[in-house]
Amino acid sequence: MTWAEPSSTATALLLLGRGSDLASERGVDCPGELPAPSDPDLVARAAAAKAALGDRLFVLGHHYQRDEVIEFADVTGDSFKLAKEAAARPQAEYIVFCGVHFMAESADILTSDTQRVVLPDLAAGCSMADMAALGQVEEAWDTLLDLDIAGRTVPITYMNSSADIKGFVGRNKGVVCTSSNAERALRWAFERGEKVLFLPDQHLGRNTAVLQMGLTLDDCVLYDPHKPGGGLTAQQLRDAKMILWRGHCSVHGRFTLDCVTEVRERIPGVNVLVHPECRHEVVTAADYVGSTEYIIKMIEAAPAGSAWAVGTELNLVRRLANAHPDKQITFLDRTVCYCSTMNRIDLPHLVWALEELVAGRVVNEITVDAETAHYARAALDQMLALP
Repeated sequence: MTWAEPSSTATALLLLGRGSDLASERGVDCPGELPAPSDPDLVARAAAAKAALGDRLFVLGHHYQRDEVIEFADVTGDSFKLAKEAAARPQAEYIVFCGVHFMAESADILTSDTQRVVLPDLAAGCSMADMAALGQVEEAWDTLLDLDIAGRTVPITYMNSSADIKGFVGRNKGVVCTSSNAERALRWAFERGEKVLFLPDQHLGRNTAVLQMGLTLDDCVLYDPHKPGGGLTAQQLRDAKMILWRGHCSVHGRFTLDCVTEVRERIPGVNVLVHPECRHEVVTAADYVGSTEYIIKMIEAAPAGSAWAVGTELNLVRRLANAHPDKQITFLDRTVCYCSTMNRIDLPHLVWALEELVAGRVVNEITVDAETAHYARAALDQMLALP
């Protein structure tokens, strides 16, 4: 079946930018009505600029990008796959990253000094990454030092974090993880310490620890950087095995247990497939849980006629539905919102960035300072070395 947008009724859809869902976690309000599809002249200009740059250019497109942008990507994937793909193209002088800021930072860290990374819109950030600022994390670490437990704590940061946070983790002998290798990262960490400070996504940390590592919810505490001592007592920090940062994905955090219940009532026999950035109660109620790449492979391998409710970003869900018309694929939430920061990368921004490169001008270049890049690279290399 073909993709159909959810109906625009008050109960089924908060029209993009025209309402707020007060039940959502912070940061999930849609910023405004999405722009109209780009005109054909922009498509032709993007194609011409890309052709003019030839092998000097390598365009990366994250799965959550708009279709009009994905059309011009040389490679699509999740954030870490794309950063590795950029590093594997040393002949490309320009890496144009159609994603968000932390992804472009990772590409700059992993590529050579002769390659230049461009983010078409500098406003394309990540609300989750912004929830863990370096000063806040250093203050939290000082709290652990004062309690004499930092030496027994291994820091782990999710790939969805700033270069500053990756650098902090590298300086303190920790590791970066992705949603697909978080369990391996945790096992590695607990072989080296008694505790883990998990940044910045509380849901991925909690879901991995409890559902894959066998820890309990009581083993986990939630550190709130906006409260003294994280809002925790000294004893709570001493007893905890997982110190979770109070951060979340603004898209995945909006899915609720009610979403799962409602879709099961509406679509008999539906398979619920969600990302581990979703809340714990959503993940435990789902049929399948996995990374973005896992979700794509599950849908590709699913039998014709099967029904799927997918809890991840809407651009990807819609693209999967259109690519597999023999399956019934729907967005898990009846209230729809795209990742607003991902959607800042549109065709006008991409055309502008490419045409500036053709003219010999590098715009919106993303660079990470040498010291931060050194320690962030150490944490990324440790991830690559995970058993």
